Amino acid sequence: MNNMTILDAIKQRHSVRSYSDRPFEKEKLDALQALVEECNQQSGLHIQLVTNDPTAFDSRMAHYGKFSGISNYLAMIGPKSDDLLDEKIGYYGERLVLEAQMMGLNSCWVGLTFKKNPSVLQIADGEKLRCVISLGYGESQGVAHKIKRAEQVSNVSDLTPDWFRQGVEAALLAPTAVNQQKFTFEYLPASNGQPARVHAKSSFSIVGFTHVDLGIVKYHFEVAAGKENFEWE
Repeated sequence: MNNMTILDAIKQRHSVRSYSDRPFEKEKLDALQALVEECNQQSGLHIQLVTNDPTAFDSRMAHYGKFSGISNYLAMIGPKSDDLLDEKIGYYGERLVLEAQMMGLNSCWVGLTFKKNPSVLQIADGEKLRCVISLGYGESQGVAHKIKRAEQVSNVSDLTPDWFRQGVEAALLAPTAVNQQKFTFEYLPASNGQPARVHAKSSFSIVGFTHVDLGIVKYHFEVAAGKENFEWE
């Protein structure tokens, strides 16, 4: 819908908490809904695109978090029994976030400062709402935050391929809970007829959400590194 590439979106996208009342254009809404359905089919999640519902952010906690003007969001829902639920939510949620950015929309991952509206969401027995992602036309484009160096979160060096560094640097631009960046990437060279591999893992954080963060950063890594260059360990 514009000339922004997904790599542009990774570089330009920042969290936005205040939104205007400008409605979504139908073509953008339709495109987002189609992608939500595709992500659900691929992942087994039950992501829902909610529009015109201001109740999720009509609370003291939301005001404390400085959220305003939000009536559109993605409800990130999935089966409680899925051991990889958080990672899938991060991976597929960020896919939707970057697609929204390429449409000219802004977004913000929200883990706590929202409330569940049972009359709007469809949450079956055995499912849970893990987090939401606000969507809309922001009052600003957000601001960049301080990030770690590639060497602090990976074994990148002069001996690792360029695609690995590109992937790590894109991962460092990904949103993580309170900008904690509690993740690492390890390059494992090709051997014994096996392709190069990358091992990604999260570390403990009192804030939580590290496995959601891991899914987010793995999506960024794949986009920039090229999935054809490696396999996940």
